Amino acid sequence: MKQHQLLAYLEEFISEERRERFIEILEKRTKYITVAIEDVYQLHNTSAVIRSCEVFGVQEAHVVENRFGKRLDKNIAMGAQQWVDVYRYQTTADCIATLRNNGYKIIATTPLDNSAALSDFEINDKVALFFGTERDGLSDTVMQQADGFLRIPMKGFTESLNISVAAAIILQNLSEKLAKTDLPWHLSNAEKLEKRLDWTKKSIKSIEEILTRYHQLH
Repeated sequence: MKQHQLLAYLEEFISEERRERFIEILEKRTKYITVAIEDVYQLHNTSAVIRSCEVFGVQEAHVVENRFGKRLDKNIAMGAQQWVDVYRYQTTADCIATLRNNGYKIIATTPLDNSAALSDFEINDKVALFFGTERDGLSDTVMQQADGFLRIPMKGFTESLNISVAAAIILQNLSEKLAKTDLPWHLSNAEKLEKRLDWTKKSIKSIEEILTRYHQLH
């Protein structure tokens, strides 16, 4: 109840159009698919994957930053990191353990021939899609613990795609498939409320002053 009251108060400081846009977008958001990016060296690639998550309605992303440090470039992500929840890990093992505890199957994206082709891949459970480094691919930790493998079929001489391109293709395909299923892929009402509050706060310039005023009144 308190969250609803706070949201109603804060929405007075944003436009009706923006409020309706938040509601519309959250109806298409999902946590049923998530993305994990493992030790990607090129700064812009991690940021571009986060942007693809936002574009295709994936609410959460997980970034392993063991070898190269923080890999998000705000200019490339173009504000997408405001709307996607990004979780950071120092080890791949920690990332996998967290995702498993949250009910995800670990899916390694790899060009190996024994992987399922994207067109044949079926979503029956929550899936965490792992993307690896540009040169070396995914670590042995992911490959050994994966529940499944996924590839984009290639028809040319090139054997792999840039990670950001591969992520965009896979997310577009799987998000379309997921939307046509009866799986419980929508955010819960509580999750929608939480994100509406978060996004509304991020849309207000003097948010700290306004929150202080609200708490003084309540």
